[in-house]
Amino acid sequence: MIQKKSAGLSFLTRLVPTRRLFFLAGAACTAAVTLLTVTHMGRVDAQQAKPKTPGNDWIQLFNGKDLTGWVPVGAESWTVEDDGVLHGKGLTKAYGYLETDKDYKDFQLSLRFKCVGDGNSGVFFHTGFKPNSVDTTQGMQFEIDCTMMHHTAGVYAEDGRGWVVWPAPENEGVVRHGEWNDYLVEVVGNRYRSRLNGVPMVDFTDPKPGAPDGRIALQLHAGGEGNMQFKDIWIRDLSKR
Repeated sequence: MIQKKSAGLSFLTRLVPTRRLFFLAGAACTAAVTLLTVTHMGRVDAQQAKPKTPGNDWIQLFNGKDLTGWVPVGAESWTVEDDGVLHGKGLTKAYGYLETDKDYKDFQLSLRFKCVGDGNSGVFFHTGFKPNSVDTTQGMQFEIDCTMMHHTAGVYAEDGRGWVVWPAPENEGVVRHGEWNDYLVEVVGNRYRSRLNGVPMVDFTDPKPGAPDGRIALQLHAGGEGNMQFKDIWIRDLSKR
Protein backbone atom coordinates (compact mmCIF):
# COMPACT_ATOMS: atom_id res chain seq x y z
CA MET A 1 0.00 0.00 0.00
CA ILE A 2 1.43 3.36 -1.03
CA GLN A 3 1.25 5.97 1.70
CA LYS A 4 0.47 9.58 0.94
CA LYS A 5 3.33 12.02 1.03
CA SER A 6 3.24 14.54 3.82
CA ALA A 7 1.90 17.95 2.95
CA GLY A 8 5.27 19.56 3.69
CA LEU A 9 7.22 17.26 1.35
CA SER A 10 4.61 17.53 -1.45
CA PHE A 11 4.73 21.29 -1.17
CA LEU A 12 8.53 21.35 -1.39
CA THR A 13 8.51 18.94 -4.36
CA ARG A 14 6.10 21.10 -6.27
CA LEU A 15 8.27 24.19 -5.77
CA VAL A 16 11.69 22.68 -6.47
CA PRO A 17 12.63 20.26 -9.31
CA THR A 18 13.87 16.86 -8.17
CA ARG A 19 17.54 17.41 -9.11
CA ARG A 20 17.59 20.77 -7.39
CA LEU A 21 16.03 19.21 -4.31
CA PHE A 22 18.79 16.62 -4.11
CA PHE A 23 21.42 19.30 -4.65
CA LEU A 24 20.02 21.44 -1.87
CA ALA A 25 19.76 18.45 0.45
CA GLY A 26 23.35 17.48 -0.32
CA ALA A 27 24.58 21.01 0.22
CA ALA A 28 22.74 21.18 3.52
CA CYS A 29 24.36 17.92 4.66
CA THR A 30 27.80 19.16 3.62
CA ALA A 31 27.28 22.41 5.50
CA ALA A 32 26.09 20.53 8.55
CA VAL A 33 29.11 18.18 8.50
CA THR A 34 31.44 21.14 8.03
CA LEU A 35 29.82 22.95 10.95
CA LEU A 36 30.05 19.87 13.17
CA THR A 37 33.68 19.35 12.19
CA VAL A 38 34.60 22.97 12.89
CA THR A 39 32.70 22.85 16.18
CA HIS A 40 34.37 19.58 17.18
CA MET A 41 37.80 20.89 16.26
CA GLY A 42 37.11 24.00 18.25
CA ARG A 43 36.16 21.91 21.23
CA VAL A 44 39.27 19.73 20.87
CA ASP A 45 41.49 22.79 20.59
CA ALA A 46 39.80 24.30 23.62
CA GLN A 47 40.31 21.09 25.58
CA GLN A 48 43.95 20.90 24.55
CA ALA A 49 44.53 24.51 25.47
CA LYS A 50 42.78 24.17 28.83
CA PRO A 51 45.30 23.50 31.61
CA LYS A 52 44.85 20.37 33.68
CA THR A 53 43.30 21.03 37.06
CA PRO A 54 44.46 19.37 40.30
CA GLY A 55 43.02 15.89 40.66
CA ASN A 56 42.21 15.64 36.96
CA ASP A 57 44.44 12.68 36.18
CA TRP A 58 46.13 9.63 37.63
CA ILE A 59 49.75 9.25 36.56
CA GLN A 60 52.12 6.31 36.87
CA LEU A 61 54.58 6.97 39.69
CA PHE A 62 56.62 3.80 39.08
CA ASN A 63 57.17 2.91 35.42
CA GLY A 64 57.87 -0.80 36.01
CA LYS A 65 61.23 -0.60 34.24
CA ASP A 66 63.67 1.39 36.36
CA LEU A 67 63.90 3.81 39.28
CA THR A 68 63.21 6.95 37.26
CA GLY A 69 61.52 9.46 39.56
CA TRP A 70 62.80 7.76 42.72
CA VAL A 71 65.86 8.22 44.95
CA PRO A 72 67.25 5.53 47.31
CA VAL A 73 67.92 6.67 50.88
CA GLY A 74 70.27 4.43 52.85
CA ALA A 75 72.22 1.31 51.90
CA GLU A 76 69.39 -1.17 51.33
CA SER A 77 68.67 -2.77 47.96
CA TRP A 78 66.01 -1.48 45.58
CA THR A 79 65.77 -3.26 42.23
CA VAL A 80 63.25 -3.62 39.42
CA GLU A 81 62.56 -7.20 38.38
CA ASP A 82 61.69 -8.45 34.89
CA ASP A 83 57.97 -8.68 35.68
CA GLY A 84 57.79 -4.98 36.57
CA VAL A 85 57.99 -5.51 40.33
CA LEU A 86 59.89 -3.11 42.58
CA HIS A 87 61.80 -5.21 45.12
CA GLY A 88 63.19 -3.73 48.32
CA LYS A 89 65.47 -5.91 50.41
CA GLY A 90 67.31 -5.17 53.64
CA LEU A 91 71.08 -5.63 53.52
CA THR A 92 72.05 -3.98 56.79
CA LYS A 93 70.43 -3.48 60.19
CA ALA A 94 69.48 0.10 59.34
CA TYR A 95 66.35 1.60 57.87
CA GLY A 96 66.05 1.98 54.13
CA TYR A 97 63.82 4.14 51.96
CA LEU A 98 63.00 4.86 48.36
CA GLU A 99 61.65 8.39 48.03
CA THR A 100 60.11 10.32 45.17
CA ASP A 101 62.23 13.03 43.58
CA LYS A 102 59.49 15.64 44.06
CA ASP A 103 57.18 16.82 46.82
CA TYR A 104 53.51 15.97 47.12
CA LYS A 105 51.11 17.92 49.29
CA ASP A 106 47.59 16.57 48.77
CA PHE A 107 47.22 13.32 46.85
CA GLN A 108 45.69 9.91 46.37
CA LEU A 109 48.15 7.03 45.99
CA SER A 110 47.29 3.56 44.75
CA LEU A 111 49.70 0.63 44.83
CA ARG A 112 49.98 -3.11 45.36
CA PHE A 113 52.39 -4.62 47.89
CA LYS A 114 53.50 -8.05 48.96
CA CYS A 115 55.30 -8.85 52.22
CA VAL A 116 57.91 -11.45 51.32
CA GLY A 117 59.96 -11.40 54.53
CA ASP A 118 59.27 -10.78 58.20
CA GLY A 119 60.08 -7.08 58.35
CA ASN A 120 57.46 -4.39 58.17
CA SER A 121 57.21 -1.40 55.89
CA GLY A 122 55.20 1.72 55.26
CA VAL A 123 54.23 4.45 52.82
CA PHE A 124 55.68 7.71 54.15
CA PHE A 125 54.29 11.11 53.20
CA HIS A 126 55.30 14.74 53.76
CA THR A 127 58.72 13.25 54.46
CA GLY A 128 62.16 14.83 54.70
CA PHE A 129 65.56 13.32 55.59
CA LYS A 130 68.72 14.67 57.13
CA PRO A 131 71.55 15.00 54.57
CA ASN A 132 73.27 11.65 53.91
CA SER A 133 71.16 9.98 56.58
CA VAL A 134 68.11 7.73 56.96
CA ASP A 135 66.93 9.84 59.90
CA THR A 136 63.73 11.69 59.12
CA THR A 137 63.27 15.37 59.87
CA GLN A 138 59.53 15.29 59.24
CA GLY A 139 56.81 13.05 57.94
CA MET A 140 54.19 10.43 58.70
CA GLN A 141 53.45 6.97 57.38
CA PHE A 142 50.67 4.63 56.43
CA GLU A 143 51.75 1.36 58.05
CA ILE A 144 52.41 -1.98 56.33
CA ASP A 145 52.91 -4.95 58.65
CA CYS A 146 51.86 -8.38 57.38
CA THR A 147 53.52 -10.62 59.95
CA MET A 148 52.19 -9.23 63.22
CA MET A 149 49.10 -7.79 61.52
CA HIS A 150 49.80 -4.71 63.57
CA HIS A 151 47.79 -1.66 62.49
CA THR A 152 48.38 -1.96 58.71
CA ALA A 153 46.77 1.08 57.02
CA GLY A 154 46.96 3.03 60.28
CA VAL A 155 48.95 6.28 60.49
CA TYR A 156 52.15 6.72 62.49
CA ALA A 157 53.76 10.12 63.08
CA GLU A 158 57.53 10.61 62.92
CA ASP A 159 57.37 13.76 65.07
CA GLY A 160 57.44 11.87 68.36
CA ARG A 161 53.70 11.31 68.73
CA GLY A 162 53.82 7.74 67.46
CA TRP A 163 50.48 6.24 66.48
CA VAL A 164 47.80 8.79 65.70
CA VAL A 165 45.16 6.37 64.38
CA TRP A 166 44.84 2.67 63.64
CA PRO A 167 42.15 0.45 62.14
CA ALA A 168 39.30 -1.09 64.06
CA PRO A 169 40.22 -4.44 65.70
CA GLU A 170 38.02 -6.41 63.32
CA ASN A 171 40.02 -5.07 60.35
CA GLU A 172 43.48 -5.96 61.63
CA GLY A 173 43.42 -9.21 59.65
CA VAL A 174 42.56 -7.68 56.28
CA VAL A 175 46.23 -7.63 55.25
CA ARG A 176 47.53 -10.83 53.63
CA HIS A 177 51.10 -12.11 54.08
CA GLY A 178 52.79 -13.53 50.98
CA GLU A 179 50.01 -12.28 48.70
CA TRP A 180 49.41 -9.09 46.76
CA ASN A 181 47.46 -6.46 48.69
CA ASP A 182 45.64 -3.52 47.11
CA TYR A 183 46.39 -0.29 48.97
CA LEU A 184 44.79 3.12 48.49
CA VAL A 185 45.77 6.07 50.67
CA GLU A 186 44.69 9.69 50.59
CA VAL A 187 46.09 12.84 52.17
CA VAL A 188 44.16 16.09 51.90
CA GLY A 189 45.33 18.75 54.30
CA ASN A 190 45.22 17.16 57.75
CA ARG A 191 42.77 14.42 56.76
CA TYR A 192 44.18 10.94 56.21
CA ARG A 193 42.22 8.05 54.72
CA SER A 194 43.17 4.53 53.72
CA ARG A 195 41.60 1.49 52.11
CA LEU A 196 43.10 -2.01 52.11
CA ASN A 197 41.89 -4.82 49.85
CA GLY A 198 38.65 -2.93 49.32
CA VAL A 199 38.01 -2.35 53.04
CA PRO A 200 37.92 1.22 54.45
CA MET A 201 40.52 1.26 57.24
CA VAL A 202 40.95 4.76 58.68
CA ASP A 203 39.49 8.21 58.14
CA PHE A 204 41.19 10.63 60.50
CA THR A 205 41.48 14.38 60.80
CA ASP A 206 44.73 15.22 62.58
CA PRO A 207 44.38 17.96 65.24
CA LYS A 208 48.17 18.45 65.30
CA PRO A 209 49.41 17.92 61.75
CA GLY A 210 53.10 18.04 60.98
CA ALA A 211 54.73 19.33 57.81
CA PRO A 212 52.11 20.08 55.13
CA ASP A 213 54.33 19.04 52.22
CA GLY A 214 57.18 16.69 51.39
CA ARG A 215 58.30 13.52 49.65
CA ILE A 216 56.55 10.16 49.44
CA ALA A 217 58.78 7.25 50.45
CA LEU A 218 58.57 3.46 50.64
CA GLN A 219 60.22 2.03 53.74
CA LEU A 220 62.21 -1.03 54.74
CA HIS A 221 62.17 -1.31 58.52
CA ALA A 222 65.41 -1.58 60.47
CA GLY A 223 66.70 -5.01 61.48
CA GLY A 224 67.79 -6.42 58.14
CA GLU A 225 64.59 -8.45 57.65
CA GLY A 226 62.92 -6.10 55.20
CA ASN A 227 61.81 -7.88 52.05
CA MET A 228 59.01 -6.06 50.26
CA GLN A 229 57.63 -5.99 46.75
CA PHE A 230 55.60 -3.20 45.16
CA LYS A 231 53.96 -2.65 41.80
CA ASP A 232 51.24 -0.70 39.99
CA ILE A 233 52.08 2.55 41.79
CA TRP A 234 49.86 5.41 40.63
CA ILE A 235 49.25 8.88 42.04
CA ARG A 236 46.60 11.54 41.66
CA ASP A 237 47.97 14.93 42.64
CA LEU A 238 45.30 16.99 44.40
CA SER A 239 47.57 19.88 45.35
CA LYS A 240 46.64 23.48 44.64
CA ARG A 241 49.98 25.25 44.51
